[in-house]
Amino acid sequence: MKMGCVKKLKFKKLSKLFSRAVIVLLFAFAFTDASAQPFANEIAAFKKQDSISFPPAKAILFVGSSSFRMWKDVQADFPGYTIINRGFGGSAFPDVIRYTNDIILPYKPKQILIYCGENDFAGNDTLSPAQVAQRFIELFTIIRNGYKKVPIAYVSMKPSPSRKHLLVKFEAANEMIKDYLATKKRTAYIDVYHAMLQQDGTPMPDIFLDDKLHMSAKGYAIWQKIIEPYLRKN
Repeated sequence: MKMGCVKKLKFKKLSKLFSRAVIVLLFAFAFTDASAQPFANEIAAFKKQDSISFPPAKAILFVGSSSFRMWKDVQADFPGYTIINRGFGGSAFPDVIRYTNDIILPYKPKQILIYCGENDFAGNDTLSPAQVAQRFIELFTIIRNGYKKVPIAYVSMKPSPSRKHLLVKFEAANEMIKDYLATKKRTAYIDVYHAMLQQDGTPMPDIFLDDKLHMSAKGYAIWQKIIEPYLRKN
């Protein structure tokens, strides 16, 4: 066999091997990329739960970050309502936006409550209040496009002692979101921020867990009292 033919055969074999390797790597990357998305395991758990027992229509959907996730007694705290709790991880607005097709749009709720924003600032302290408010607007727009007439309420970012350096930004973003919602129909802004402050304007220390970030039962009792009047009965 001529040397040129041998080289061509070797080249063809190498090309095939390379192509197969690329395909394997692409499949591996696609699988790894999907499973490596933030909070993918929690979202998968929600979807598995839904496949076993799908939530009823006309429930009230709570969606957002860990302040909702850790509200383990939320259904017991609102006994006259059916609650779907889809708080997950330490999520920020981009995370909730990423999973809207998984944990918001599949349901047919009669009302949606959102708690998010704290972790946006905590994860990137260069963000401005306007940027975080814009993230809320992006999420709101996606939800409103999916649910034209479902009421949407935003629960204000809370003042945590561990994040006292961010409170000025929390307040500013809260006000921007409040002002935005005032221009939209079927919306509500639920202010829990000010009810969690002492007279000197600092966060109450005794309504938080030891991490000074997440709330104790006393903190959730404050939320329950403030939120319940906003919940739709029918």
